[in-house]
Order: sequence, then structure tokens, then C-alpha cells
Amino acid sequence: MQNISRRNFVASASAAAAAFGLDGPLEFIGSAQAQKYSNAALVDKGFHKFKIGDIEVTQIYDGIWNRELQDGFVKNAPLDQVKGELKAAGLAENIVPIPFTVTVVKIKGKTTMFDAGTGGQVQPTAGLMASKNMKAAGIDPAKIDNIVVTHFHPDHIFGLMAKDTNAQLYPNAAIYVPKTELAWWTGSSVPQAGAGLANRIKATLPTWKNVQQFEGDKEIVPGIRALAMNGHTPGHTSYVMGSGRRQLIVMGDVSNIPALFAKNPGWHAVFDSDAAMAEANRRKMMDRAIADKATVTGYHYSMPGAGTFKKDGSGYAFVPVKA
Repeated sequence: MQNISRRNFVASASAAAAAFGLDGPLEFIGSAQAQKYSNAALVDKGFHKFKIGDIEVTQIYDGIWNRELQDGFVKNAPLDQVKGELKAAGLAENIVPIPFTVTVVKIKGKTTMFDAGTGGQVQPTAGLMASKNMKAAGIDPAKIDNIVVTHFHPDHIFGLMAKDTNAQLYPNAAIYVPKTELAWWTGSSVPQAGAGLANRIKATLPTWKNVQQFEGDKEIVPGIRALAMNGHTPGHTSYVMGSGRRQLIVMGDVSNIPALFAKNPGWHAVFDSDAAMAEANRRKMMDRAIADKATVTGYHYSMPGAGTFKKDGSGYAFVPVKA
């Protein structure tokens, strides 16, 4: 089990608390080369579909948070260097565009959704999945069989629960959560900065009869295997599935936007509760994806939200799937 100190976690929780209350402008910014950030046509469309063998994959766009870049967003890199990387990727140097992209797969006759989006409760420029994009993609929320959770940050789980009542929005789906993640957020070690989120988690997930806990690297539903990738949070988990020799890995938040954290895998984001462990697992994941020639999805990778990695000097380049 991961050992995360209160001091390490406070920085992450405080940043997250500030983030979810910030009202930023909605803007879509261009990008360049292999680090190309966003396909504007797919953002407007709201979803993208492709296949990995016989696995049907749908990426659903839930919106964006355009975060003002501040010193400390990358904890171990100077602000000017971060600005330079944003500019090199064709992005505005004073804004970090953090999108939310949910992966849904149809595998072995079952529909599984990874995380549930913001539910329109995190940023005023997010919540598009529930309001229109899921319907546009042809996905009926009532017919989702499984929801598999990577971790418990609000932008990943608030879409499970109603804003005012905490009522379940997917009562017919089996919800799978990492045991380590649930134990952390319902335990006594969460600092004051994360208390509000912890209280909401305690009021919901542990009380829902359709929630199933798991631990370790194991198959949790037919065809989908968990991969412990702790560091971003104490129980952060990615998932791998395969069709023949082809693999799909749903990474979750192994890294934030690729223009910064794939190109510079050693950079430590303010949101990572154990930055050293997050870095180690980020490198491990990207090396694995290259070795296995796997397609990956990243929650903060915008649209199409999926692609492959390749080595790029001391870092990696992310190459999106073809639209």
C-alpha cells in the first residue's frame, strides 16, 4: 500500500479545492506536431469512436478548465520553463487547458464507463457529457452495465451523484472502486483541505449497494484488468484490456496534459499527492505502452483523447488516434 504523508497530500488537496471553485473562460487553443493537443471538430462534435480489435471505444468530451498558469503548478520546474513548453506546443503560455474526457467501451457484450465526468459540478465550462454529449454519442446512461473508477477526485466521480441530493445517477450499474482509494478518503488521515470531498464520498459510495471494492492487479470484469498506478492519489488505478495482439489502456490521471507531462515525465504536477511515485508510475506506464504498442486514453488529453506514445529525447511524445 502507498504511504502518503499529510504534508504531501495537503498541497494536492488545497490546489484541488481552489481549482474546483475557479470560474475561467472557455477557449480552445491550437497545438503543434506530435504533441497536438485538441481536434476542434471533435470538441464541437462532443465524442469520437474507434475500435481496438473487437473492442468498441467511445471518447466523450465533458468540457474544459482553462487554468491560469501560476508558479508551483509544476512543483519542480521554473515558471518560465513551463511557459516555454506551452508555447512550443502552440498553446497560450499563461493558460493550462485541462479538459475532461471520459472513456466508454463495449467489450464482451457489456458497456463499461471509466469514471463519470464532472456532473457539471466542478467547472462552469464542464458537464457537457451529461447535458448532451453522451446522448450525441448514442449511449443510454440507463444501459451502462459497469462503471470503473480510477480515483476519487471530483472531476472523476461527481458525475456519479446528483448535485443537491447526492442521489445515484447510475443506480443500475455495478460500480467498481479501488479499495485503497476508498480506504484513504473514508479514513482519518485526510487533512482539512480535503474534508469537504471526503465527507461527500463518505455520504455516497460506502452506502451504495452496487459499489464493489477490489485490490491489486486483477481482472475486475470480463476482459478488463486493473493496474495499480498510485501516486496521483493513494489508490489511483489504470485499466488494460486487449483484443488479440492489440491493447487499450485507460490511464486515468497517470499524467496531466501531454504537452507538459509526457514531454517532461519527470515534472511533478501540483495535483499529485506523492509526486515521486506518480513520476515512477508515469514512466513505467509510458514505457509499457510503447513496448506493447498499446493505445492509451488520458482523462486530460482532450479530443480524441486517445493515442500512442513514442520516445522523444528524454521524454515522450503523444500521437493522437486518427479522427
